[in-house]
Amino acid sequence: MTDIPDFPEGLHLLKRWQSGDAEAKRDMCTIFDAAIAGEFDANFAILAPTNAVHASASVHMLALSILHDLYGIESAEYYKTIPERYVRANLIASRLLGIDKLYMTWALYAFTCEAMGQVMMYPDKFPPGSDPDKVLITRDTWQSLTTPDFNSGIPKIINDVLCVTERLTGMEPLLQISAPYSLAADIYGQEPLLENVVHEPDFVNDLLNHLADKVLSPWIDHFISEFPNGWIELSDASGSPFFIGPDNCKNMAIRSIKHMVDGKPWADRVFDANYRGDYVTQARKKNRGATRRRSSGAATTGGIDLSHLTDLKHSVCRDFIIRLEADKVPLSFYEEQAIKRGVPLTTGIGASQIDRNSIPDLDIAKQEIHETAGQFVAAIKQVSENINLPEDNNVLEPWPSHVYFEDISNQSQFDMIEIIIQSVRDNGQFKDQD
Repeated sequence: MTDIPDFPEGLHLLKRWQSGDAEAKRDMCTIFDAAIAGEFDANFAILAPTNAVHASASVHMLALSILHDLYGIESAEYYKTIPERYVRANLIASRLLGIDKLYMTWALYAFTCEAMGQVMMYPDKFPPGSDPDKVLITRDTWQSLTTPDFNSGIPKIINDVLCVTERLTGMEPLLQISAPYSLAADIYGQEPLLENVVHEPDFVNDLLNHLADKVLSPWIDHFISEFPNGWIELSDASGSPFFIGPDNCKNMAIRSIKHMVDGKPWADRVFDANYRGDYVTQARKKNRGATRRRSSGAATTGGIDLSHLTDLKHSVCRDFIIRLEADKVPLSFYEEQAIKRGVPLTTGIGASQIDRNSIPDLDIAKQEIHETAGQFVAAIKQVSENINLPEDNNVLEPWPSHVYFEDISNQSQFDMIEIIIQSVRDNGQFKDQD
């Protein structure tokens, strides 16, 4: 009987596998053989602790790299066939990392536009993406876009994955799809959409409403009919403040989500937690005149300050406050906001922070990440101990929560991950509540 290595031995195994060690590859194969065969299913049902800080992570890219290396499984086969293998591979990858709050993810931007008929590119060992040279809609054809079939193709693949995930973990199903703005960017094109944001904002809002009404809202209706206890996580990196500016984020991206959920019975089950770049609200306004005339205008700050932007983001993510790495605003602000609103705090570890190819001095990076992890754990504890936290600490909710690794791949620096997880485990215990 094969066992899952205890923390941090699983991370040490991943590190040796990453370096090309032949014995580590054999050990990995033994573990993944057992996981895919269902030998660890009982372990996957073990929940994160209810009285402590936990870690969660998006690991689908890491699991893809592992299955490609061990079995030669390529991207399309990995994502679109055998849901049991996909789910178990992601769950065992999480356990090897020492992750205790399981979080099931996939290539959501690609899947959302593929469901609509967008031409895709599937590399052999990397996640898919839309073909930028073959956009699905244009300025003249967008109104002909119709509602996809949700009983086949990508929507069915996702539902099959969620069925397996719920059965193995007991966690409520989480549908992850693009928000209207990011979907438009993928099927219409980033550059033409930005041009329209500046010069034809009414058209952009008409397009986003059309995507919400004809695609995303019916998709959610279908999902909730299949999973009445389900949640919906929208992702909208392209509609973030750092990319299109706080004003456009408010008046286009967030507005389109509110348009989509307004009056729907599932409105309180929908959230978008990945608007990023809060720091732009603190940038000095540029001088008017020639400089402004040379600017596209898409990312101007307008009159929205950090407090206002936080209110806007909270209006589409009401169950927790999240600080992503790209926000670049002091952690204390988010800690205060979470306590003020009576919701838990999630702190993101960005992919670039743990990318082994982006670290000039590993010793310095380790010290910095040790300090960062300690600050994150302390802030999450402070919030959790000062709000009316549910007794179960939301461990059954399928959100990205507490210390959240935004993306882990085969290029992640596993020593850095170990430092973070160790800090969570050593310092995350909540105070006893009388």
